[in-house]
Amino acid sequence: MASEATTSTYRVQVTGLWNTRHALSGPDGALGVMTVHRGPWGLIDGGRYEPEQGEVLVFRRDPGLLRSQFSLWTEEREWLGASLRWSFRRREISISTGGKPFRILPLPGFRRGWRLVAPKTGEAARMTAGLLGRATTITVQRRMDLELVLFAYFLGAQILFESLWPGPPPEGAPGALPATREA
Repeated sequence: MASEATTSTYRVQVTGLWNTRHALSGPDGALGVMTVHRGPWGLIDGGRYEPEQGEVLVFRRDPGLLRSQFSLWTEEREWLGASLRWSFRRREISISTGGKPFRILPLPGFRRGWRLVAPKTGEAARMTAGLLGRATTITVQRRMDLELVLFAYFLGAQILFESLWPGPPPEGAPGALPATREA
């Protein structure tokens, strides 16, 4: 469980099979809808988040062979972040936002979901999915931009079934992986 107090909680309800629709809501009601688009061969090629009010976000697949290689943009073409999964075998996704880097890691234990981890301060958010993955709860432990939380959810939702096998223990726990990846 997270060591810090929860600052906000979001719920996501998924509909659709091929091109999915993810309705995001907070404590005050609906916040917006994310749509995920697949190409003709089933590969996710991007997505779009349309909020009830505010800025539209666009998720684009970056050219390359690695999985989870996406970038986050505003509709006005302002770059907000990029992701990269360094290996086919590891279940870690690195996120760069121009500020501090983040990692997405599976939850410890046999549960479906992901953790958004900052290198020095630890877990920043947690995404816990139900058994079938049609409903997800996102718990944010510290103040952070909703855009980063949405980007982490977009990436984690694509590989949700990979999260069932336990991830590494939280940083600082016995047997935990080091906070930085060896080159």
